[in-house]
Amino acid sequence: MPDSKPAPPTNPRGIPAAPFIDAVTDYVSSRAEVEPTLRSFQEMISKYQFMEVNTTKRAAGLRDKIPDITKTLETVRFLSARKSSDAPLQTNFELNDTLYARATVAPADADEVYLWLGANVMLAYPIAEAAAMLADKLAVAQTSLQNCEEDLEFLREQITTLEVATARVYNWDVVQRRKEKVEGKGEEEEEEGEKQ
Repeated sequence: MPDSKPAPPTNPRGIPAAPFIDAVTDYVSSRAEVEPTLRSFQEMISKYQFMEVNTTKRAAGLRDKIPDITKTLETVRFLSARKSSDAPLQTNFELNDTLYARATVAPADADEVYLWLGANVMLAYPIAEAAAMLADKLAVAQTSLQNCEEDLEFLREQITTLEVATARVYNWDVVQRRKEKVEGKGEEEEEEGEKQ
């Protein structure tokens, strides 16, 4: 049976945690391993930054979408609350970003609402079903936004951890080079002393 490495720890959405280097010698045993290690850290930082950009975009999209869902849900609930009233409502509804139309709506006659689902698709829903669907959609969007914010925090921590690890490995390499240089100079001085 082959040995299997344990899976690296991840956050709840499966983003792997960056390795924390407490002692460089536990991670890098010789100067020959420094360059590949630094390259792998840079590659991991790039991956985390890519995930950070995508998660930021997704969070921004959710921040734009949540107010629209909330506004639509409030409107559907308002229609539901006014269902028993016989007085017609005067309203302005949006046709486009800068174009509105005036309409008179009789809440008692409104049995269904039409909701844009996206991709130029509109669907008729009974008012109660529309309110339930919008409430679910709002809850999912808010949970997704919270997850995005948690992921962004986690990604920033991982990037910082890798930057610190990179600095530690690089500094360890510099110290090793200085030691080798000092040892090399010491040997050269002894050789020169013997020749004289």
